[in-house]
Amino acid sequence: MFDTMTMTKVLGGFCGALLIFLMGNWAGDALYGFYGHSEHEQSYVIDTGEEDAGGAAEEEVVQVAFADVYANASADAGERLFRQCQACHALEAGKNGTGPYLYGVVNRPKHSAEGYSYSDGLLATSGEWTPENISNFIANPREYAPGTKMAYSGMKDVEDRANLIAYLATFN
Repeated sequence: MFDTMTMTKVLGGFCGALLIFLMGNWAGDALYGFYGHSEHEQSYVIDTGEEDAGGAAEEEVVQVAFADVYANASADAGERLFRQCQACHALEAGKNGTGPYLYGVVNRPKHSAEGYSYSDGLLATSGEWTPENISNFIANPREYAPGTKMAYSGMKDVEDRANLIAYLATFN
């Protein structure tokens, strides 16, 4: 009664039924899915003429001055963060890599690393590499100096930037 052929047919029927259910689920998602919306977001809105007063309160973003964060920065924490920079930058004077050497970079005039060929985007900037300028640059290099050769997407956390700059300042 339960020979190999019968078991193969039962297993094949089960797999076929499962495949049909999965294809039905896929077709239903394609037709009625919430693509572009979260699960809890309405697909359409009916205007009742009243404003939504019961919505969540908007978060207030507090901007902290970089100088305040930098005053409490830790060079030890910055040493760990510098590992990201080591692939392109060196902390030895005159040793340029893909990027210029960073020995003495804090409060050094911009584009003054000897022997390094700076991009036009960075040459368009002027002044010194103050901690604030370094912070703005490493937060988003392409925005700070459009056309820069630096292919780094940026360090978003202000505390990380302050710690890294505090570490770099120990090499002045």
